[in-house]
Amino acid sequence: MPVDFLSDSEAAKYGRYDGSPPGPKWRRSSFSMPLDEDMALIIKGHRSRHIRCGFALRLVTVRYLGCFLADPLEVPNGVLDVVAAQLGIEDPSCVKRYTERDKTRLEHTWEIAKAFGLKDFASAEAELAGKVWAHAWNTGDGPTALFQYAVRWLRQNDVLLPGISTPAR
Repeated sequence: MPVDFLSDSEAAKYGRYDGSPPGPKWRRSSFSMPLDEDMALIIKGHRSRHIRCGFALRLVTVRYLGCFLADPLEVPNGVLDVVAAQLGIEDPSCVKRYTERDKTRLEHTWEIAKAFGLKDFASAEAELAGKVWAHAWNTGDGPTALFQYAVRWLRQNDVLLPGISTPAR
């Protein structure tokens, strides 16, 4: 759904990777340190290399983007390479097998959301509406700034980002 007040570029970046995250900065944030801390969760019950790699990709993606991708393998090669290296997986292409069983993706989404206290949008929608309304009233910000405020609030409150048309409303 088009969002009139966002540029095509801004709308295209919402909830998606915009190429590989830049340089050393991302290696120290969302993609490296959390894997060190969460290795037990990644390995627990996930014996196969492709399952561990896919699970780890889901984890770093939700941390970096604030949402799970419909296609969990739609990540830049640089992200896959770093994740695979941290897991000691020499051939990152094994992750292609991760999507063979649809239920695996859903089970991992639930497992990660539960482990990190991530909430779905419906549980925070009313509170967000009040926050955006108050912010608009107090600042006079336009739709783009309000949209960015809403996304920031969702991320800060561990709420999974919904499709772009929802916060645009």
